[in-house]
Amino acid sequence: MYLSVILGSKDTDLFCYLRRSKVKKTTTKISLSVLAAGILTACGVGQPSLEVKKGLDIWPKIHSEVAQDPEIERQVSALLSKMTLEQKVAQMIQPEIRDITVEDMRRYGFGSYLNGGGAFPGNNKHASVKDWVDLAEAMYQASVDDTLDGIDIPTMWGTDAVHGHNNVIGATLFPHNIGLGAANNPKLIEQIAQATAKEVMATGIDWVFAPTVATVRDDRWGRTYEGYSEDPEIVKAYAAAIVHGLQGHAREDFLGDDRVISTVKHFLGDGGTVKGDDQGNNIDSEQALFDIHAQGYVGGLTAGAQSVMASFNSWQGEKIHGHQYLLTDVLKNKMGFDGFVVGDWNGHGQIPGCSNDNCPQAVNAGLDVYMVPTDAWKPLLENTIAQVRAGIIPMSRIDDAVSRILRVKFRAGLFDKPSPAKRPHANNTQLIGHEAHREIARQAVRESLVLLKNKQQLLPLAPNQHILIAGDAANNIGKQSGGWTITWQGTNNQNSDFPGGQSIYDGLARQITQAGGQVELSENGQFETKPDVAIVVFGEEPYAEGHGDRETLIYQHGNKRDLALLKSLKAQGIPVVSVFISGRPMWVNPELNASDAFVAAWLPGSQGEAVADVLLKNSEGKIQHDFTGRLSFSWPAHPSKPVNRFDQEYAPLLPYGFGLSYGMSSTLSDSLPEETGAALNTSDVYEVFNGKTQQPWQLRLFSGKQNLAVTASSMTLASLSYRTIDKEIQEDAFRLDWQGTKAGVQFVSGNGFREDLARYQAGGGVLSMTVKRGNTVADQAFVGMHCESEGDMPGSCRAQVDIGAELNKLEAQQWQVLSIDLQCFASQGVMFDQMVMPFELSATGSMSLSFSDISIKPAGDKQATIHCQD
Repeated sequence: MYLSVILGSKDTDLFCYLRRSKVKKTTTKISLSVLAAGILTACGVGQPSLEVKKGLDIWPKIHSEVAQDPEIERQVSALLSKMTLEQKVAQMIQPEIRDITVEDMRRYGFGSYLNGGGAFPGNNKHASVKDWVDLAEAMYQASVDDTLDGIDIPTMWGTDAVHGHNNVIGATLFPHNIGLGAANNPKLIEQIAQATAKEVMATGIDWVFAPTVATVRDDRWGRTYEGYSEDPEIVKAYAAAIVHGLQGHAREDFLGDDRVISTVKHFLGDGGTVKGDDQGNNIDSEQALFDIHAQGYVGGLTAGAQSVMASFNSWQGEKIHGHQYLLTDVLKNKMGFDGFVVGDWNGHGQIPGCSNDNCPQAVNAGLDVYMVPTDAWKPLLENTIAQVRAGIIPMSRIDDAVSRILRVKFRAGLFDKPSPAKRPHANNTQLIGHEAHREIARQAVRESLVLLKNKQQLLPLAPNQHILIAGDAANNIGKQSGGWTITWQGTNNQNSDFPGGQSIYDGLARQITQAGGQVELSENGQFETKPDVAIVVFGEEPYAEGHGDRETLIYQHGNKRDLALLKSLKAQGIPVVSVFISGRPMWVNPELNASDAFVAAWLPGSQGEAVADVLLKNSEGKIQHDFTGRLSFSWPAHPSKPVNRFDQEYAPLLPYGFGLSYGMSSTLSDSLPEETGAALNTSDVYEVFNGKTQQPWQLRLFSGKQNLAVTASSMTLASLSYRTIDKEIQEDAFRLDWQGTKAGVQFVSGNGFREDLARYQAGGGVLSMTVKRGNTVADQAFVGMHCESEGDMPGSCRAQVDIGAELNKLEAQQWQVLSIDLQCFASQGVMFDQMVMPFELSATGSMSLSFSDISIKPAGDKQATIHCQD
């Protein structure tokens, strides 16, 4: 029986596997209560109960390395007793630098402020280190100026330094967390965090919104790359390591001159939402919530993390920002967390009954700091004060929140440290991208690479060959760095934005030429002289939260341009090494089949040159660095079925922990199944408007630069009038009337995120609309789509189709269907896996046009009113 095996082994892996995979006890009935608690704890899922636990019994008491200091508690109480209600609430308000001035800080004395992704001092992407420090100094001095608000409490600046100080030009950018998980090296993680803290301190910032400790269960989630693993084992160890790296150790250098306050996020369950929907619903049991999703908090809070960020998602239908049980009963009371809970970007406004500027529910649930960008901060502050006076928010809750904020500020030494400009590392430009930090990043890149295929031991390559380097990611530091890179989505960056950074091509070219080889760079794979081997670097475009969500994991669904490149090279008899850039494992069976060697490089960051250290031999023909990275995420065998370690039915293409080293036999064949299994039925209709606008879309009117959300049954904007009408039932359609100048309607993403509609384009889909036209047709009428977000360069991912001629063919005053082949838009550059606007109608002249249905339907391209297929 297996009981003796478990108890007789020093290695608890077998027991952990049996416990998690729920192996049936088929040999002997035993009482698990005889097993030692130490063995259970070693499973990496905390201290599970041997009997079924319920509610708060599931959650442990955390013994933080940072114990409460009686002197600090006395100081907190003394300061709190002197504060007015207005001063207290101001400590709980965190606005964004684009929405406040230094005078606002002087007037209100905010407890903290932040810069979101893509926010810079002076709104200047290339702001200097001095610019960052100058803003930090000005805000600090305003916060301690008591002439207007009557109090001198130092403020704190928080920033998303999630893979290095990624908002600052020239900073060292480390691999994103998914790559670090593959390295499985907590000591290295602590070094990365410490280097990041130093670069942050050079810019005068006090506080970092990291680490993300999500345990990712569905790789379709757009934040998968922010997770270390699908299994809590690595997450727990890494959480402690990165908190130590950012904050220091409690009895050594805790929050010293080169350390910053850390934030474990996002509490709780963000990695386990249904279908990987960002800000969606986690329906796991409470036991699974702890076993799978809370282990990063066990590690991070034990290491002394001083803040926790609430998550956008819901748990069993209730938004976390308003979840008193989880924020207060579990986190604060049972687990004993004595720091503060900060919200995420207007996350409080998503609680039912709340808005961005009015939400007592969040504070009452246990939120201590409202993260409130935009101009909602002022009415939120005023409303919160009024709600305390009205008894809606108890004063005791305010005092608890402010005590927590002050406790952290005292622990961080903010009352004693010099102002930001006078701190030891301030304005030290040499720290930004310091060579020692870049060497840590190179090590992380080398250790993160996972070799999935190596047919006939093609790798490592002798560098003294003629080597073609192809693919649009080969010489693109922005693409290899991914989201949260200078800008929020990581888009609109050029190599010149990364001083000190190196592309993957840079490193390969240097080593090849130094060894006497020849290198040719060609993004599309064209060459002058036939190469001995080709290295093709390709993968996902950068994205961040929301925009990165996908319906399936099929790579380049409907537009297999990279596969065509691989096949073209193979057809010419050229061995192909694929280096795949991605924020998650993806269904790439066709690309694997077309590759002789395949490397999962994840998102390596600014030091892409380290890839060459592993792919190439040295000039003497010896291995420089072997592949040591191992999958911390199972590689999917199906594009739409999540697969995770310890699933009862576990059938990945490549399992958790997989990774080849040099000399190991390659197990993947060249004939992996290429049928996606993602075919659509004719009933799979994607509705944009079907009597009402469907989520997540929002109907807007536009005319020139004016843009107006439709919020009433009749509205007018310039020359365009909108009103609801009846077709089958009351107000199940709408009519548009144009009078002259160009105007129209748009269905845009209401949450600002991209939608993945690639299956419809791949399945021969059409944009279908049921319309009724008036007696005349406008001079010009175009239907458009696009996949550009705010801040993107216009024109790269948008298309329009002229429908004027087809409208003229329709019988007036009759409801009829008009459809457009989706290929008409795809051929102009629209990427259907990144859809931001699925329908736009613009017209110039006079016309009346009514709509009762706008939808995307599969398999209708051959019968489309307007079709673009050969």
